Amino acid sequence: MANWVLSQCGLKPLPHQKFTIPRSGIVSQSKPRFLNSKSFDFYNNNNDSKLKLYSKKKSCWGLNVSAPLRVSSSSPLEDSNEENLNNDQFDPGAPPPFKLADIRAAIPKHCWVKDTWKSMSFVVRDVAIVFGLALAAAYVNNWIVWPLYWAAQGTMFWALFVLGHDCGHGSFSNNNKLNSVMGHLLHSSILVPYHGWRISHRTHHQNHGHVENDESWHPLPEKTFRSLDDTTKTLRFKGPFPMFAYPFYLWGRSPGKSGSHFDPESDLFVPTERKDVITSTTCWLAMAGLLVGLCFAMGPIQVLKLYGIPYWIFVMWLDMVTYLHHHGHEDKLPWYRGKEWSYLRGGLTTLDRDYGWINNIHHDIGTHVIHHLFPQIPHYNLIEATEAARPVLGKYYREPKKSGPLPFHLIGGLVRSLQKDHYVSDTGDVVYYQADPELSGN
Repeated sequence: MANWVLSQCGLKPLPHQKFTIPRSGIVSQSKPRFLNSKSFDFYNNNNDSKLKLYSKKKSCWGLNVSAPLRVSSSSPLEDSNEENLNNDQFDPGAPPPFKLADIRAAIPKHCWVKDTWKSMSFVVRDVAIVFGLALAAAYVNNWIVWPLYWAAQGTMFWALFVLGHDCGHGSFSNNNKLNSVMGHLLHSSILVPYHGWRISHRTHHQNHGHVENDESWHPLPEKTFRSLDDTTKTLRFKGPFPMFAYPFYLWGRSPGKSGSHFDPESDLFVPTERKDVITSTTCWLAMAGLLVGLCFAMGPIQVLKLYGIPYWIFVMWLDMVTYLHHHGHEDKLPWYRGKEWSYLRGGLTTLDRDYGWINNIHHDIGTHVIHHLFPQIPHYNLIEATEAARPVLGKYYREPKKSGPLPFHLIGGLVRSLQKDHYVSDTGDVVYYQADPELSGN
């Protein structure tokens, strides 16, 4: 399907590059599932990280991306870089002088507590607003009101996605079945295949900051970039086209990678996950069928106004927010390969963003650094957890620019990044984005 869509857009198929995704990862104390059919427990004994392997027979529906109590340094350079934070010339690519356990220890214990009723209250609030906006717009049915409705409803669709995102991480509640049920309801309503997304998002968290193994908005190696035709380069790097990428990513992933979030046989999944993928794809098809039925009941134009246009506003929110959490800082941020990559160093390349009034609406998703390191923390505790961790993070935490009521200040950073962040070197374990002169206009 993805190949058909791309062919209709005049795009030349990309060369397939299959990268090996590490089958180990960072796990929680709740014994989650991994990309393989076994799971791992991390535990500590006299400051040495040890690994215990166990078989898992029962399906766990949480996202399975949680940080261990302690992670040993993946690079011997970390012990020799303790003065980096005090140097005038701060090197963001240097190993930090602290460990993941140091950050975790600074976060108050109550920040890790999940309140199911509180999470459900956000669902009730957001769903009530979504239906209220739709009923009001349909009742008024005025072309002055419709653009306001589209902006507001698209933003609320994005808020629903964030709540489903919490379900996928297991930060919604301690009940895995409740997380799965709510995740399917929330994500299917906005045409997102819950388990398909959950699994690929798990890969993103487990490999954040890794050039080849990251899953979301990762950089293209120069060889892959040079192989793209001009049309593909325009669609990926010239605004506003990248802000409409998400549905096509669900069908066909990123350039250089293959697979679909809807296909249980995709490279994204292992055999034990296929039933989950089929369940989510079925829910997605049910929602698509409901929309088709509504087109017959109330007319396609009304469905387009009430649902279709807000859906694309939601897609723009999702693509902009996820892109800016990993791009667009005024200083170049490193990406890693090989022995230089570690869970901690990759997570420290993420960025917090301030969205003004939207912060509360989309559940503080802009508080992203601590979320990436410890995704099991509920969204309503992320601000407090970040404040507690900042003294440990030092210069590795990049203070977000303050927003006005609406985050228009982020548009400039988005445009500049699309103009200069095009590819990274094919070699080297610590690399930075480079600009293509033709795309950047230089």
